[in-house]
Amino acid sequence: MLEPARRPHADAPAALYLTSPLLAAAGLPHLFTTRHFPGVTPPRDPGSPFDQSAMALLATLGIAGEPPAFLRQIHGADVITVERGGPAGRADVLVTARAALPLAIFSADCLPIVLYDPVNGRLAMAHAGWRGTAQSAARAAAGALVSAGGRAETLLGAIGPSIGPCCYEVDGPVIERFAAAFPGEWSSWVTAAGPGKWMLDLWRANEDQLRMAGLDPGRVDNPRLCTACRGDLFFSYRRGRGQGRLVTVAAVRRASPGR
Repeated sequence: MLEPARRPHADAPAALYLTSPLLAAAGLPHLFTTRHFPGVTPPRDPGSPFDQSAMALLATLGIAGEPPAFLRQIHGADVITVERGGPAGRADVLVTARAALPLAIFSADCLPIVLYDPVNGRLAMAHAGWRGTAQSAARAAAGALVSAGGRAETLLGAIGPSIGPCCYEVDGPVIERFAAAFPGEWSSWVTAAGPGKWMLDLWRANEDQLRMAGLDPGRVDNPRLCTACRGDLFFSYRRGRGQGRLVTVAAVRRASPGR
């Protein structure tokens, strides 16, 4: 279950961000913002996801030593490896082995996925909506860490707040894409909701894809917090298109002197 961090004032108790106990226990600085996190730039802004006030707060949390690397997300499964902050290109999976370099993923219903290789100090983050899930963005992120020398069974992961099967209705063309890509699995990810309509469980689809990639399901956090249900905490593209965006950010901790 993700853990909330609250405002310091008793009269404003809304959670600013959530963290994964699994990733925190492994020493990975990270957070999933809520709608209350200060200084997140609006979705129409093509620049950094955070203004200076947010960067200052992130620095106190051990995340921001420099501006984060981020993508122009295109709902695919392409992978970009980065060594510096700022815009990294058009893709949906970011990977780095550089300590203290924050990676950022934007979302407002799509799944933000954080994968961490604690043995080799590498980080991958993926943005997975239905298109990215149909193209296996989560497996691409895991595969990038394995290709760099990691072992799937030692990876850790967390899926952040995102739209749940309670609220995510899709139609025939979406189902056709999943049936073509995952003929043996897709039917377990959907529930019929009427003629030509299904409720799609992106959480289970991505959990299954990470398992297919070799990850231990017990090493993947998923709080199943629905952005469409929880308007008190999150922005949702389906519920309020263009209202705002959520940001997932993480950075591998710099090794202590002498290590």
